[in-house]
Amino acid sequence: MQAEYRQRRQNLMEAMGSGAGIFRSAPMAVMHSDVEYNFRQESDFFYLTGFNEPNAVAVLAPHHEEHQFVLFVQPKDPLMETWTGYRVGVDLAKEEYGADAVYPIEELDEHLPQYLAGADRIYFHLGLDQPFNQTILKHWQRSLIKVRKDGFGPVALEDPMTVLHPQRLIKSETELDLMRKAIDISVEAHNLAREVAQPGRYEYEIQAEMERLFRLRGGLGPAYPSIVAAGVNGCILHYTENTCQLQEQDLLLIDAGCSYQYYNADITRTFPVSGTFTAEQKTLYELVLAAQEAAIAQVQPGNPYNAFHDAAVKVLTQGLVDLGLLKGEVDKLIEEEKYKPFYMHRTGHWLGLDVHDVGVYKKDKDTWQPLQAGHVVTVEPGIYIGPDIQLDEDQPEVPERWRGIGIRIEDDVLLTETGHEVLTAAVPKSIASLTH
Repeated sequence: MQAEYRQRRQNLMEAMGSGAGIFRSAPMAVMHSDVEYNFRQESDFFYLTGFNEPNAVAVLAPHHEEHQFVLFVQPKDPLMETWTGYRVGVDLAKEEYGADAVYPIEELDEHLPQYLAGADRIYFHLGLDQPFNQTILKHWQRSLIKVRKDGFGPVALEDPMTVLHPQRLIKSETELDLMRKAIDISVEAHNLAREVAQPGRYEYEIQAEMERLFRLRGGLGPAYPSIVAAGVNGCILHYTENTCQLQEQDLLLIDAGCSYQYYNADITRTFPVSGTFTAEQKTLYELVLAAQEAAIAQVQPGNPYNAFHDAAVKVLTQGLVDLGLLKGEVDKLIEEEKYKPFYMHRTGHWLGLDVHDVGVYKKDKDTWQPLQAGHVVTVEPGIYIGPDIQLDEDQPEVPERWRGIGIRIEDDVLLTETGHEVLTAAVPKSIASLTH
């Protein structure tokens, strides 16, 4: 794996040119009082180093004669390690992580200037760690003074997203192997959830069954707060209370995925708790499934990112007109966004080391990013008819029989050289597979 991290750093340093990159580890986050959450490394930092401790800094200095990759880490401290866990320390960090130089984090101010000298810009993300932001701004300001005297040095401060995130968008085979593992575990959990869900059980019971399996199979746990939404709760996009009892006529919407070595799955399925759809549920489910199939067909290399969203919206809007839930000419309804009370979110997002992975969706104001091999996207259309749904005055009143139905179907799709691969296809979604 170290060869993979080394290649990532090399690719980034080539993109940075004469710039110097500074990357900060994630902080420890407090759950309450003096109790901390389990540590989760900052994604850019982990992507470039694989180093999984807090209070660390990585510096990339391609212009430096000796040290292109430098780490600043917590030194060994037997007393602190007794309380909070073992540290790699300075000496072992150099050996295990391939750094050209490693220093104690306390020596950052002392050693950082030599790695900024000679760079024409500093790549650094101004994050939520305000004291560290001020540290970097202080060094940059000092560098500017030297530029005026010496005629060279970093005169610009630029976010590394411009050079790093396009690289992260294209998944390597190593990354895809980890994503497939996260997906395989998630597929098993979704299939288990469908088996154990029945009237009388509670949403949190289904959640517990799935998340137990995430950990049992070696995952880190859920990639995001699991949504297990029965009945009307399925109309709440980010419902996470998961406290309600499943009823006979309910649909159960489950949006849950496993994180495996920081790589993530993101799957949604909706199915009838009793094994039988009502007529209205079946009609809307078939519409969402048709929209998803139309969208997935547009996940092709060279297509603009927005193509699969547009395809889903077209099918959904036409279907809503056919059902009498909207009235008007389809293209005009889409232009005026009349479908949004039923479908208010986008049809997908990038997926990878972050659930909503990094990378821009548009190249400029008018041009969508073209899809290409190595991209992974989610495709997740839905229909949500809340009990209190309100349409514009020129639209019909939504009959009571449609209200309270929420449906979403989501798959993870890999762009290949010739088309796409639905990585999550092993979770059934046909009407026949969901009924008995």
